[in-house]
Amino acid sequence: MSKRALDLLVSACGLVVLALPIALVALAVKLSSPGPVLYWSDRVGRGNRLFRMPKFRSMRIDTPELATHLLASPERWLTPIGSFLRRTSLDELPQLWSVLKGDMSLVGPRPALYNQDDLIALRTQRGVHVLRPGITGWAQVNGRDELPIPVKVDFDAWYLQHRSLALDLRILALTVARVAGQHGVAH
Repeated sequence: MSKRALDLLVSACGLVVLALPIALVALAVKLSSPGPVLYWSDRVGRGNRLFRMPKFRSMRIDTPELATHLLASPERWLTPIGSFLRRTSLDELPQLWSVLKGDMSLVGPRPALYNQDDLIALRTQRGVHVLRPGITGWAQVNGRDELPIPVKVDFDAWYLQHRSLALDLRILALTVARVAGQHGVAH
């Protein structure tokens, strides 16, 4: 099975199987804070092309458009259920649509925000920009939000050199374990 076939199969099945939880999260977001249910952010995809990536909105609508680690007191920008959504990674579920569409893969480097120039430059320098970004990746299972950017890029470059279907399956299994244990998640 090819990587793209796995992406299509898992994302399509995931959207069907998770339809009720997705609907419940959407309702909870709508009822808990003003603004849209989904937050669409401009992200850097394969070949450094921009695409729009959806997430369930976990931050207030007046939050500055920065990576969370760059915000002063990021917790003050969270919606009433934002911390829960991030801790459980439920905010990421709409990205299954991006996988189905082909903008993302299940496994690959996490897509940078359009304004994360340092991350984009390092990934381009190391050749990582040729990969389709993923919902999860080697850096996510090895530290996630706790990693400094150069270390994330080292993990992304390692993945580029060693990628395979077996490694992708290992990363997916490790992701489930990490999310269940809530390791390395910025709240």
